[in-house]
Amino acid sequence: MDVDQSLSRIARNAVIISAVLTAAALVLGGLGAAAGVVGGAFLTLMSFLLLKRATARLTDPGAPQASKGRAAALVVLRYALLGFAAYVMIARLRLHPLGLLVGASSIVLAVTVEAAAALSGTKARKS
Repeated sequence: MDVDQSLSRIARNAVIISAVLTAAALVLGGLGAAAGVVGGAFLTLMSFLLLKRATARLTDPGAPQASKGRAAALVVLRYALLGFAAYVMIARLRLHPLGLLVGASSIVLAVTVEAAAALSGTKARKS
């Protein structure tokens, strides 16, 4: 199993799932709920991409130690920005809290889809 391909599929599936959840929120809850789903999906996808990039930098065996320290500092800074973005969405933009939660769950659903595909693929290979 190639990790980069798996992470790419998770990101792609998260975007697709977010679009479906946004459409459902628009139909069921209106524009406010749909905006909340988009906001939650944006936060989660931004966090996912941050973790993906930071993990690649921190685990690179060829990178000098100073570069790894800088990468770790950037992770802290980016999470502070992520927290600020969440604050703005909740307190200032007043996005629908349930919509934010549903949007944030898109990455969990995408990982679940990827895990189910990996499990079904390994079962098929054993047969």
